[in-house]
Amino acid sequence: MEEKPWFRFWPEGLPRSLEYPEVPLHDLLRQAVDKHPEASAIVFEGRKMSFRELDELSDRVAAALVDLNVEKGDRVALLLPNVPQFPIGFYGALKAGAVVVPCNSLYRERELRYQLNDSGAETIIALDLLYSTVEKIRSETKLRSAAVTNVRDYLPSAKRIIGPLFKKELRKRTFPDTLNFFDLIKRPPRPPKVEIDPKEDLAVLQYTGGTTGVSKGAMLTHGNLVSNTLMVSNWLPFTERDIHLAVLPFFHIFGLTCAMTAPLSAGNTIIPLPRFTAKKVLEVIQSYRVTLFCGVPTMYVALINHPDTSRYDLTSIRKCVSGAAPLPLAVMNKFNELTNGNLVEGYGLTEASPVTHCNPLDKKEKVRSGSIGIPFPDTDSRIVDLDKSEKEVEPGEAGELAIKGPQVMKGYWKMSEETENVLRGDWLLTGDIAKIDEDGYFYIVDRKKDMIDASGLKVWPREVEDVLYEHPGVREAAVIGVPDPYRGETVKAFVSLKEEYKEKIDKEELINFCREKIASYKAPSLIEFKDELPKTLIGKILRRALREKESQ
Repeated sequence: MEEKPWFRFWPEGLPRSLEYPEVPLHDLLRQAVDKHPEASAIVFEGRKMSFRELDELSDRVAAALVDLNVEKGDRVALLLPNVPQFPIGFYGALKAGAVVVPCNSLYRERELRYQLNDSGAETIIALDLLYSTVEKIRSETKLRSAAVTNVRDYLPSAKRIIGPLFKKELRKRTFPDTLNFFDLIKRPPRPPKVEIDPKEDLAVLQYTGGTTGVSKGAMLTHGNLVSNTLMVSNWLPFTERDIHLAVLPFFHIFGLTCAMTAPLSAGNTIIPLPRFTAKKVLEVIQSYRVTLFCGVPTMYVALINHPDTSRYDLTSIRKCVSGAAPLPLAVMNKFNELTNGNLVEGYGLTEASPVTHCNPLDKKEKVRSGSIGIPFPDTDSRIVDLDKSEKEVEPGEAGELAIKGPQVMKGYWKMSEETENVLRGDWLLTGDIAKIDEDGYFYIVDRKKDMIDASGLKVWPREVEDVLYEHPGVREAAVIGVPDPYRGETVKAFVSLKEEYKEKIDKEELINFCREKIASYKAPSLIEFKDELPKTLIGKILRRALREKESQ
């Protein structure tokens, strides 16, 4: 690989290029089983599952799926939160040669119907509490087979405390024309022998969050996911004794790779949590001596602001990576102070399996505020002109972030035009506006689609949000463009205040605060206070939802 400016800041001991075995993704699990058969792969509410047990159960699921006429390339949907059945079903489907379609557990009928029909899934494994949504639309989909499971199935026999996490009863529910998950794992552990071409065959059909429009299925091959799984485990890097808090949803690509496939492939232990609550996370970190924890900024904000945080021993934390949204420097510093660990910001997207950039974790370099870091091994990145994607812009100049590497998707499922719009040769156009500095560190400016055009002047919402976060009273902020008869668009900010600042701050104070720090045309002319801002399940603030509400 040609010399790059970021190589001067490369993590010590990490090769610039890694070796990626040409094997299916589930082979990485088998390799971990060979090395650590009796080590704990999963600990769920105190119940331990060894690597050998996880491997055998997924073998049984694979055999059962074949009995249900699942063939190579067929899509198998998973509608499950972070429970042991997810990795069991995930690896079982891969071993059967199927393509996994992870479904968001918060989806309503319309969203789930679209994803099931678009993917063509004919088989689904679902939590019983979520299956009622499937039941309402099943006749409108291609589903032939459905297996239903319950959270209790993998709880310790004496422990039935997880109900509050779902805010519903834990009693088992039965549905007509469905199998019980235990029916699947009664099959002998004899998975079929399926020939997989890692470079071409799909492992996962991962749907984008739809934060900027219609959800698209990113076709991720076994090779894509093997490469990113190994990039993640080498970058941090993992030790054989690491314990991972898995609270990012497995159905989201960030959680799937960073909280599930990477730790398990390295022989590490994961502790799945079906839902994020700050108190539960604090308890789990202390009780299990968690060492690694990938999350999103809103999670770290909640942890440092919890009234009881100081009562917990969080010093087992070694390293954390935050993604999906900008990480305020003040949050990073406070979390590192509480844990004596190292929280840094990274970057990824569904179309790249997902991680492409991260800040080095060896603490040699001082933190560069607002930077997503440098590209992963074997990953090239550049900033290109917004109108001419073949033209690279100068350092410090804003343009579109482009990425090239073995983790980049094959394309969008059944969307050739959209694929051509983002894949230019080997390069993926991310739709994110970014800059690179002289040292090769990258900085996200904003989403291309979120740009505000105020009297012909470009305003990037993230820049305004960063200024608002500097105010001590601001807990959360989101900025959008709204129609203006004179300027075309003007800047509006939605702000959630910290409890102790409510009733003490007015809109004018925040507007003036911004005008002192950025050009007046960038400062919000409108501010609306809200108790909570709309978010995705992993905590990413939804500007699109704010725009839609504003246009009503």
